[in-house]
Amino acid sequence: MAFSELIKDHERIRDYMRQFYVYGFKSREEYDAKSARSYDNERRRIESWLGDYMSFWQDANGKRLFLSVDSRAIRYNPLYQSFKAKSFTDKDIALHFFILDIVADPCSLTVREIVERIENNYLSHFDDAFSLDESTVRKKLKEYENLGLLTAERNGREVRYHLSADTVNLDSWMDAVAFFSEENPAGVIGSFLLDKADVPPSYFGFKHHYILHALDSQVLLDLLTAMREHRAVTLVLRSQHSHKELRRVVYPLKIYASVQGGRRYLLGWHYGRKSITFYRLDAICQVTPGAVDGEHDDYMACYTRFRKYLWGVSTSTVHGVEHIEMTVCVGEGEAHIPQRLQREKRNGTVTQLDAHTWQFAADVYDAAELLPWIRTFIGRITELRCSNQMVVDRFYADLERLRQMYGGEDDAV
Repeated sequence: MAFSELIKDHERIRDYMRQFYVYGFKSREEYDAKSARSYDNERRRIESWLGDYMSFWQDANGKRLFLSVDSRAIRYNPLYQSFKAKSFTDKDIALHFFILDIVADPCSLTVREIVERIENNYLSHFDDAFSLDESTVRKKLKEYENLGLLTAERNGREVRYHLSADTVNLDSWMDAVAFFSEENPAGVIGSFLLDKADVPPSYFGFKHHYILHALDSQVLLDLLTAMREHRAVTLVLRSQHSHKELRRVVYPLKIYASVQGGRRYLLGWHYGRKSITFYRLDAICQVTPGAVDGEHDDYMACYTRFRKYLWGVSTSTVHGVEHIEMTVCVGEGEAHIPQRLQREKRNGTVTQLDAHTWQFAADVYDAAELLPWIRTFIGRITELRCSNQMVVDRFYADLERLRQMYGGEDDAV
């Protein structure tokens, strides 16, 4: 059973989980942001969710905890549990049962009528009942309307509420929901839906399963909402190294997700710099929506021009747009090599030079971003050229270090 002391501020627990169990590997003695007692409370809470996925090592500086997860052995992302541990006040809990009991009758009621029934049918039976005002109930009704628990019918200035009909049967959708919960960037929604199943499907497994994005789900939702409404946002960013907080006003355009490492980025128009910039989602602490910006089409036109030379997330223009070419040799029965080049070329081009030679070429902002991909063709590369010679030099320098590390003949290719 999860630790009963629930949380109200998810950003606080998100930051703690990242600093200690994902990136930091800090010991109890190194935690100086708050008291040692706070450290123990947070550790106990997180261990109640992730106890089966935690390991530690002991060194001279003390005990260091970290997550140890084999993605092939888990069916559902355990980090979603942090979103299901929200706290409530005594009044929240009382109003929850009062309101749902009242609207269970097949009739529609106004806010004032609901307040009167709460006072007459419930609070009047207690000598020390809490005080109740209409605005509190109205906020709670609006919250339940947004959650889909209640339906609001508007007639002029009058709003009447009744219990929503629960006619959705998810049984036939559980397979899709189970896949969605682990594969979609907003999979935490699927995780909540899976809680409604008696026995969730357990036959999906993922060889490369990036679970850490779960901690950024609220940030992602806020950004997607702003994108849909064409709103500017104010971002609160925290550096992983200096821990300084920065504020940036941005118009969000796209969410980029790395298929290599699972990291996600926001690409947005930076008002101050008047340019397009990337921001790591795991560095964003808060997203505050701003005014609607009517220049959406202009920003998207700028993005269309911008992405023409975009390979990854680097927008470096120190050397301008860089041109890179790679020529590879393809043997008999290796049709999968040119197929792979075509599939992974992104904004580049692939040309067949002869029966056994293919050439990849691209114009990009930062050719060095291609090196990890280019290295996967080692043994087939016959020529590598780049307008930025440092990229070619780095490739062959890495190859030389590899030869020295693992040995081999001096004339080996």
